[in-house]
Amino acid sequence: ALDAAVFQFTGGTSGLPKAAVLTHRNLVANVTQIRAWVPSMQPAGEKMLLALPAFHVYGMTVGMLISLSMGGELVQVADPRNVGHILQVIDRERITFYPGVPAMYIALLNHPDLARYDLRSIRVCLSGGAPLPKEVAQQFATVTGGRLVEGYGMSESSPLTIGNPVFGDARAGSVGLPFPSTEIAIVALEKGDDGDYPPVTPGSAGELLVRGPQVMRGYYADPTATAEAIDAQGWLHTGDIAVMDADGYVAIVDRKKDLIIASGYNIVPREVEEVLFMHPKVLEAAVVGVADAKRGETVKAYVVLKAGQQATVDQIRTFCKENLAPYKVPTLVEFCAELPKTQVGKVLRRVLKNEDDGPTVADRP
Repeated sequence: ALDAAVFQFTGGTSGLPKAAVLTHRNLVANVTQIRAWVPSMQPAGEKMLLALPAFHVYGMTVGMLISLSMGGELVQVADPRNVGHILQVIDRERITFYPGVPAMYIALLNHPDLARYDLRSIRVCLSGGAPLPKEVAQQFATVTGGRLVEGYGMSESSPLTIGNPVFGDARAGSVGLPFPSTEIAIVALEKGDDGDYPPVTPGSAGELLVRGPQVMRGYYADPTATAEAIDAQGWLHTGDIAVMDADGYVAIVDRKKDLIIASGYNIVPREVEEVLFMHPKVLEAAVVGVADAKRGETVKAYVVLKAGQQATVDQIRTFCKENLAPYKVPTLVEFCAELPKTQVGKVLRRVLKNEDDGPTVADRP
């Protein structure tokens, strides 16, 4: 059970990939946890659509292993970007369970032929890998009648550790509650005088720590990185900034590495992105911090507009000014045809940061 089953490379969205060693026990534990979290799943009665690559931990566990464990029917789609084909498959095969990432659901809901297909067979969809905009979850429920709930995980935890209740109180903007047999803690970003990271109070932001049977053995041939990720008490330091409310629901604020510090202010990219998603002409958006001579860093937004829509930098910034504190408003806005993503649809922020050569006249308002 403790032997290595998979060397799962991390996504590399904010740095170089590392090989997380997942054991047989890790994978069996996470499959058991997920099935307990979605009790409505019918053994031998589910049709699951796998549009995620099975070599990725999300597709492997939440798609392939869940289906195999319960004798379900697994329908695979080779190209997750062929949204028209996915719509056809859901309609024709009467898919009931469709795990994915936000980019996949956004593309599906904005497909020009969406109204031609009957998607009412879908009962449950689990979204992970990236923040799920509230508007997307609400629109998906309207179109399909099913539940689209956000969960949280990472390669190092097989992957899932937290999820919104599928048929209970799912809270928009939250990734939910800890899975069975999973402990979580939220601690300060800086060590205290005793050398430990003190816990924060409910409602305060800090780094999310997780502990449970699904947490990896360590990184392959990298004891230094393993010691940095898993402490002596077995807590996995996720590198994600999170907030827990009084009821135990967790909201992911952003990656610790992605936090923007401008003129001494901490700016969370996800908060700015949520506002951009509210703009009626915006399909997708990603926000990064770029070097600025005066502020240290400044906020830059990469924006993808919906098909047939047009907008100006001034219009985007004006909308942000109406919904954000002044220091959080993007100084720079760049329109692009698409955002760089991994094969499972996670935005590659490091690519956006590396591609940025500094402000241009066109970017500046």
